[in-house]
Amino acid sequence: MGDGTRARSSPRRSRKDLLAGLARPPLSDRRFWVVQAAVAAVFLARLGTRFATDRAAISSVPGSVWILLLLVPIVYAGRIFGFVGSAGAALSGVGLFAPEELLAHHSATGIWEVLSALGMLLVTAVLLGDGFEERRLLREQLCLQERRRAELERGAIQAGAGEPVARSERRFQLAFENNTAGMAIADLEGRLVDVNRAYCEMLGYEAKELLGRNLVVFTHPDDRSLTLETNRRITSGEVDQTAYVKRYLHKDGRVVYGDVLTGVMKDEDGRPMHLVASIKDVSKERELAAQLSHQALHDPLTGLANRVLFDDRLTQALARGAREGGLVAVLLLDLDDFKGVNDSYGHHVGDQLLVALARRFEQVTRKSDTLSRFGGDEFLYLAAGLSSPAEAEEVARRLLDALSEPVLIAGTRLEQRASIGVVVGGSSGREGRELVQNADTALYEAKRQGKARHVVFSSAMHELASNRFELLRELRQAFASGELSMHYQPLVDLGTGAVAGFEALMRWEHPTRGWVPPGEFIPLAEQSGLISELGTFALGEAGAAATSWRPTAGGACLPYVSVNLSACQFHDPDLVPAVESVLASTGLPPRRLVLEITESVALADPEASKRVIEHFERLGVHVALDDFGTGYSSLSYLTLLRPSIIKIDHSFVGSASESIYNYTMLEAIVSLGHKLNMTMVAEGVETPEQLERLRHLGCDLGQGYLFSPAVPSGEVARVLDSTSGSFGQQVASLASRHERSA
Repeated sequence: MGDGTRARSSPRRSRKDLLAGLARPPLSDRRFWVVQAAVAAVFLARLGTRFATDRAAISSVPGSVWILLLLVPIVYAGRIFGFVGSAGAALSGVGLFAPEELLAHHSATGIWEVLSALGMLLVTAVLLGDGFEERRLLREQLCLQERRRAELERGAIQAGAGEPVARSERRFQLAFENNTAGMAIADLEGRLVDVNRAYCEMLGYEAKELLGRNLVVFTHPDDRSLTLETNRRITSGEVDQTAYVKRYLHKDGRVVYGDVLTGVMKDEDGRPMHLVASIKDVSKERELAAQLSHQALHDPLTGLANRVLFDDRLTQALARGAREGGLVAVLLLDLDDFKGVNDSYGHHVGDQLLVALARRFEQVTRKSDTLSRFGGDEFLYLAAGLSSPAEAEEVARRLLDALSEPVLIAGTRLEQRASIGVVVGGSSGREGRELVQNADTALYEAKRQGKARHVVFSSAMHELASNRFELLRELRQAFASGELSMHYQPLVDLGTGAVAGFEALMRWEHPTRGWVPPGEFIPLAEQSGLISELGTFALGEAGAAATSWRPTAGGACLPYVSVNLSACQFHDPDLVPAVESVLASTGLPPRRLVLEITESVALADPEASKRVIEHFERLGVHVALDDFGTGYSSLSYLTLLRPSIIKIDHSFVGSASESIYNYTMLEAIVSLGHKLNMTMVAEGVETPEQLERLRHLGCDLGQGYLFSPAVPSGEVARVLDSTSGSFGQQVASLASRHERSA
């Protein structure tokens, strides 16, 4: 509905009305001159009194007292003409009386008294007259409404139709009052003349609060110009009716959306009389549409932008960069070892952690950027309008710093790290898909370098990404075609030279590439999710192979087999059932199976790791902590996890001969393990000197090329046969040498 001119909160006329009235005084109105005649009569009465009495007798009475008589015609003028009438009457009186009073022989105080009285009179007249006029306008609106309804009852006959006008108008009135849509009739200036119940309910007002008021009061400020223009087009005859959506302001302050259809009522001569509008409240529909739009463009868990919205923002940023210059960066963030959280605490805790991290990332997101959940535990970050690649790296550092503090979920403190791939695009407008792919390539490199870091994409990574994709494809084929096999490296008792066990190591013999190093395909399997299948394969093959081994001549027990577990395997809730299944299907006793995990895997979630280790110990399966000394190396973690076996990293074994400090460190590690009742295994034993040093320190087992490389399953028997020969001779020789030196 049209708003017309601007109005105040009460049924008062606008400033525009007042100014228009001043510009067009009602000089042609007979009643105006009646008021002026009343003012003149007061003046003549005053003058007649002066001639009829002694001038000196009344000179002491201030002239302002007589001027008070003007209030009668001024108030009357205000009731008829409002501001213009009352002001005109007051000014007429001032014009008639002021000269006579000012020319009288009064003191300066008397003159100021007269002027003050005249000023007060003018202000009083304006206020009273304007107030009377406002009430008169409201009464006119109510009278017009009553007159319209009375006309419906008169039953006047429509010319040439033979049907009472009242009957058709009565139908209109019934439709108006009972319509479920809001109905309103207003004059051409936007003041409401009639409203129905639905209109009142839509805005939260009673009818008496609405009638006579201008619609601008109930219209959202941003939609007032639209409404004014729409009404102008209707009243000018440019269009017959208009339909549009506008916002209203409810009495309680909320916004109401209305679907408005506005037309005009004309008189018999075709001149516009009133504006008629039908308004349907579409607030719920708009709210539902907004919710559906939000759901279509946002992640339901975190509330962040989803991939659809991210792609749209990226397209816009690239187009803007092509026009205006500037750099665009895409950052792909992946949470390190997040699967372990879901496996250890459940997906509900994992979801809470994702939400908590999303809020942290939002705190460091610039207003011009877009943060999106890419899926699973990955997030995409769009940084637009950058001036240099260094700014993109600063964004990556802020995101990683957001993970510096643990997150408290359900009373559990969770430490989470992440890796980020960064790609920076210029103003060339490269496709967004290419940028995301390059960010993924950089992310893979960050994972390969050790995680918990960011890596910026470079053109040299294109070939690496291509090779990675091809190698992954071939790895899947190798798993299906039997190119993968298990090799076994012996672990030797450093006291007797007997083989105590074998570590199972996976090998891949490619038909054209030859032997592919485990350092290439194992990380690739971890990134692609293939590592779980490989782990299951390794457990089954190693368990079956170990059942065929026999003890060495100097060994008291059958050799055990040690199998490495990846992070996702160790935190997989299906690990325990899988191990139990292998033991049952192969008949391998639990005491002959050792599961190896790296220090970093175990300490990623110490509490969960402790529960898994304790479960295996109760089952009879031992757990070895591999690469000890390369991670946190915290004594508190050792006492918490309490693994059966500790494997000393080869870096400590090889560097022990370089300085007394390195040797002392190796000695302390061996001594610590023994005092904690743990079996100590030294990795990377390659020289007799290293072997002699380890025997001197009392290390239990040794593993390395000095004894044997990893061999195929078919050669394990040969290694066992040679134990009493080569291994035993080496150990015996070292023992005798040690005795002679002693």
